[in-house]
Amino acid sequence: MESKASDFLVFDQVTKTYRENPEQVVRDDVEKHYWRNVGLTILKDWRLYIMLIPMILVFLFWRYFPMYELLGSFKVSDEVKPVAEQFFAGFSYFKRLLVGGDGMSTEFWRAFRNTFLLSFYGLCFGFPMPIILALFFNEIKSNLVRSTCQVLTYLPKFMSTVVMTTLVTMLVKQGSIISGMGIVSQALASLGLVSREVANAGLLNNPGFFRAIYQISGIWEGAGYDSIVYFAAIIAISPTSYEAAQIDGAGKMAQMRYVVLPSILSTIVIMLITRIGSLLNIGYEKVLLLYNPKTYVTADVVSTFANRYGLEGAAKGIASAAEMMNNVIGMFLVIGANTIARKASNVSLY
Repeated sequence: MESKASDFLVFDQVTKTYRENPEQVVRDDVEKHYWRNVGLTILKDWRLYIMLIPMILVFLFWRYFPMYELLGSFKVSDEVKPVAEQFFAGFSYFKRLLVGGDGMSTEFWRAFRNTFLLSFYGLCFGFPMPIILALFFNEIKSNLVRSTCQVLTYLPKFMSTVVMTTLVTMLVKQGSIISGMGIVSQALASLGLVSREVANAGLLNNPGFFRAIYQISGIWEGAGYDSIVYFAAIIAISPTSYEAAQIDGAGKMAQMRYVVLPSILSTIVIMLITRIGSLLNIGYEKVLLLYNPKTYVTADVVSTFANRYGLEGAAKGIASAAEMMNNVIGMFLVIGANTIARKASNVSLY
């Protein structure tokens, strides 16, 4: 395709001559001095870029560099040799986990099922709670009362996992000669919801109660803190939207349904996609502190399975393969959830 002078020049009616197009001059100048402008921008906001350095280092050392160890999923485990010098083992670890005839395959599928169920229950019961809390906070007119309620719901998030699990253990602990049952165990036994024998043995020692305890403690710990995002989206709604709804005769519940929820729908969709992406990534610290061999059948997850075989059983290849499978499935869940959200609501992460 041939270029013409008119593509780069414009005719001046006054001087009856051609001159360079001003828009093209600006584009050429921007392209010519692109990197200089980038450098000037960095120098202008150098404080902000310095603040980014710690986060960049965190991602490098705790997110990208550890990817090198994923080679251990395909190499023969050797404590002496580094991963790069170990012999290639192919997909033997994955085959052993998926279709192996030994007990390890059974334990892995049990851990995978428990991981999915714990995350799915958390998505069903834990995901709506921050939204409900944010809606309630928005209806509190007194700034003092609202701030107090918000601080009280945020506090559990700032407790360490050890402290939180210790509190949970004390609330549902088994009875002993020195001290009685936990408060929650006593209350459930008094109401007849559980038998005295089960309560006295400790609810955390019963596989049937582990998932309920895990989910309730998770909601108590994180619902208030997670509501910050939704509350920030709610307070950004224009007051004119509420006024228009009131003129149309909408009450509080109707305003929530037709004004608030549609306004924060994009935020909800983005948070849902990220939540689905971490559906199989359960932090093993909490499970590790709450479970015991009696509750492996409902409490053992992929992370604790990998921890048990990788550190205690010295089978690092098996542990690495289990975690890698878990993360790959999580990646496909993010892609799938993002695709569905983009087609259904035109809102997506990318």
